[in-house]
Amino acid sequence: MEWDDEAIVLAARRHGEHGGIVSLLTRSHGRHAGLVHGAQSKAHRAAVQPGNQVRACWSGRLAEQLGTFRLEVLCAHAGQVLDDPARLAALSSACALAELALPERQPHPGAHAALSALLGALTAESWPSVYVHWELALLRDLGFGLDLTACAATGSTEDLGFVSPKTGRAVSRAAAGPWKDKLLALPRFLVEGGEGEAADIHAGLTLSGFFLERHVLAAHHAAMPAARIRLVDRFRA
Repeated sequence: MEWDDEAIVLAARRHGEHGGIVSLLTRSHGRHAGLVHGAQSKAHRAAVQPGNQVRACWSGRLAEQLGTFRLEVLCAHAGQVLDDPARLAALSSACALAELALPERQPHPGAHAALSALLGALTAESWPSVYVHWELALLRDLGFGLDLTACAATGSTEDLGFVSPKTGRAVSRAAAGPWKDKLLALPRFLVEGGEGEAADIHAGLTLSGFFLERHVLAAHHAAMPAARIRLVDRFRA
């Protein structure tokens, strides 16, 4: 059996003396692992860096087997941000979350598209806000999307400032009243678009992180990836 697809490298680990088991997020085949011969060699080591976009050809005798990959690098995103710790932390965090959250061999084209968009935006100044949108897109693709369009209590679309931790729905400042200390902050850029300041990005990461831990990490009995913790620390007030 054989197929080829556009993919993003999520993780790679050593297998034997020269090979590696590489996990990819493919556009049509979901998160999929395979053996890459010579992955530890100088010629191939750069190709299997997390965040790289590749053309992957998978082959195996049976569909359920691990199989092998042949990879062609389309864009070496990892190399583009190697000298920028913040952008590198964002790339590493996004790949680690996708590796942890997405089920194996189940198509998730929405997550693939959102991760591709983030990788393409890492060289732009707006990358922090794009990163927050990536985490919300991951939640949405897994069936845990937040409703930030209108107030859950009044239906108003004006002055939305909070999110209910119970329902994942927006709440206006007027409706929050004395319960606002129990609600999650909703940064303005997630409602109105544009870019956020450092405090806004931190609030956005706190928001998405709360629901990632509740709905995704808890199901896997997993902790938040270290790369994401480092990224959040960079935006902490």
